[in-house]
Amino acid sequence: MSGESRHDVVIVGAGIAGTALALALADSGLSIALVEARPLQRSALPDARDLESFDLRVSALTPASVGFLETLGAWDTIDTYRHCPYHHMTVWDAEGTGRIEFDRDEIDAPRLGSIVENRAIVDALLAALERNAGSVRPLSPVRVESIERESDGTQCLQLEDGATLRTALVVGADGALSRVRGLFDFATREWDYGHRGIVATVQTERPHADTAWQRFLASGPLALLPLPGTPQAHFCSIVWSITDALAEELLAMDSADFCAALGEASEHCLGEVTGVGQRAGFPLRQRHARDYVQPGVALVGDAAHTIHPLAGQGINLGLADVAALARELAAARERGEAPGDIAVLRRYQRQRKGENLAMMAAMEGFKRLFESESLPLRWLRNAGMRGVADIAPLKQRLMRHAMGIQ
Repeated sequence: MSGESRHDVVIVGAGIAGTALALALADSGLSIALVEARPLQRSALPDARDLESFDLRVSALTPASVGFLETLGAWDTIDTYRHCPYHHMTVWDAEGTGRIEFDRDEIDAPRLGSIVENRAIVDALLAALERNAGSVRPLSPVRVESIERESDGTQCLQLEDGATLRTALVVGADGALSRVRGLFDFATREWDYGHRGIVATVQTERPHADTAWQRFLASGPLALLPLPGTPQAHFCSIVWSITDALAEELLAMDSADFCAALGEASEHCLGEVTGVGQRAGFPLRQRHARDYVQPGVALVGDAAHTIHPLAGQGINLGLADVAALARELAAARERGEAPGDIAVLRRYQRQRKGENLAMMAAMEGFKRLFESESLPLRWLRNAGMRGVADIAPLKQRLMRHAMGIQ
């Protein structure tokens, strides 16, 4: 590709957030370019028959996120493809008696959430984009070399293949290491937890019964998330947050020793861990852009914020960003405002920044509370868990908030 083209919006990054935003704007009347460094193609997952069939990265989608994907025309593909709704959730403290059981029947909901492999979400979004590209022009594989703001406010993107894109608005949807964020010198607040998240697919002695499990250990939280597959439902995805030193040990273990360690850490909630597939570890960092917008630029999803995987809220916050920005851009078009107008973009930031900060602060508070070995704090957190479990209105409110239900 070469030459020059003009678009109302250029989205950089075609992961979950970027592709969802392109779809949300496909029928808005705005011309959209979707730029992705990797080949933009679907990669069908193998049948869910064994431990190696699953993507290592999965997400716990709230009903609110599922509803948004439905409006984009992507959920039907996931629904007929594969996902695992979970109806129950058990959370307990390894250092005490605190325990909470959540059940869909308590709030008369069809499910608490759905566990979906990230690759399946991207595939479904791409399939929906193929069916309804509208005014979206996908460009891949191609990288952004530079972006300059011209005197009239137009953003000029130079691509590595020599092409030039001019636009009123650049959206950085290019992940935690966002190039767009860096090119525009967005200030961030960030820190390294000194932990890694170990992810793997495991097989358990007992079926998961459509239940998500989370145990808080002093070394970090451990989650077992139900996966689809065999009728007996013995597959789970794990996310185990643990110190760097312990992560090295766990990743170096043979399969039998790892399964034994995982069984002990999970208190054998599903019996013995009988098998494990490929394992991987990734560093845990929290990062938050001090601003999500500048004139002609907006950040969404992980480009704007990354959060501890403690409650699996990262993707849900990102999809909420996308929905809010799409609404504001569509409304701005109706009012005759330019998509890159800072007043338009600040309305998006006001909707999302406070909510994201509140969720990040809550997750940080939970993390520190459950890591503490102080006896008073251990008593407090266990008493708090028992209190929430016993007060039905409070418990229901907590569930609805976590599920994105107003």
